[in-house]
Amino acid sequence: MERIKSTFSIKNLENLSGIKAHTLRIWEKRYNLLEPERTDTNIRRYSLESLKKLLNVTLLYNHGFKISKIASLDSDEIPELVRSIALKSNSEQVSINAFKLAMINFDYELFDANYLEISHHHDFEYIFLNMFMPLMRELGILWQTGAISPSHEHFITNLVKQKIHLQTESLQREKPKREDHPPFVLFLPENEIHELGILYLNYLILSHGFRTIFLGQSLQTSSLETLYTYQTDFIFVSYLTVEPNKEEIMPFLAEFYKTLLANKNSKLLLFGPQQIEINTEKLPGQIEMFRSVESFISRYLVEKVFV
Repeated sequence: MERIKSTFSIKNLENLSGIKAHTLRIWEKRYNLLEPERTDTNIRRYSLESLKKLLNVTLLYNHGFKISKIASLDSDEIPELVRSIALKSNSEQVSINAFKLAMINFDYELFDANYLEISHHHDFEYIFLNMFMPLMRELGILWQTGAISPSHEHFITNLVKQKIHLQTESLQREKPKREDHPPFVLFLPENEIHELGILYLNYLILSHGFRTIFLGQSLQTSSLETLYTYQTDFIFVSYLTVEPNKEEIMPFLAEFYKTLLANKNSKLLLFGPQQIEINTEKLPGQIEMFRSVESFISRYLVEKVFV
């Protein structure tokens, strides 16, 4: 069973807070902000409480507070001041730091309060692209470097998913759907389970008034053939985060074309980092790659191209 990370190196703290290790050592020595324990080999190790305190301190510091002023505050004053600032700030980075603090504390109430305050100033598309996506990119690096545990990542990821689901459900109930356009079929290939990107694309397409068929994660290509008993034209959409891998991605696309696109008026639109492994010279015209959401919107949701 995955254990929650409870001690951190100074490099972990640097990665999580954005404050250089050299600066952290100065703060530690001059202001006694952090109290690390020492291993038998004299290596600093910091507790979860130290990390929480540092994230609070960092948020105040990035918001213009002098470190000497922060150091003079009582320990119970800092969290209250942080919450007040985080919920009133229009700064994307302050909001991202507040989400990270909610993650470290497993504090869904702080997450919801921060989200609610941001939503008073920005729509969901802005929040997702400018706060949730940068947050997820940071968490991916933090997880790989061991600064956070999978428990932290799963906690915050599922809270983000909840927000997408709520927005999507609202659109499905209220937004009229275009009947003069092929439906978008959203799916992830076999063994691909990272679904934040495809969930957001589903929301985005619905928000522009188009119909979607959302099929979720880890689907075999052959299972999609059933759709053609329902209709003849589709726009398939997939988000490739880690699968198919480098060796499998071109065979996957070849099979997809042969099974679902050849001699049909359908398309496959691809998003995600695994696009880097695609040999574009061997890509059929019915398969398109998108590096940004904006280019997809302009081509398919605003210009409404389907040729």
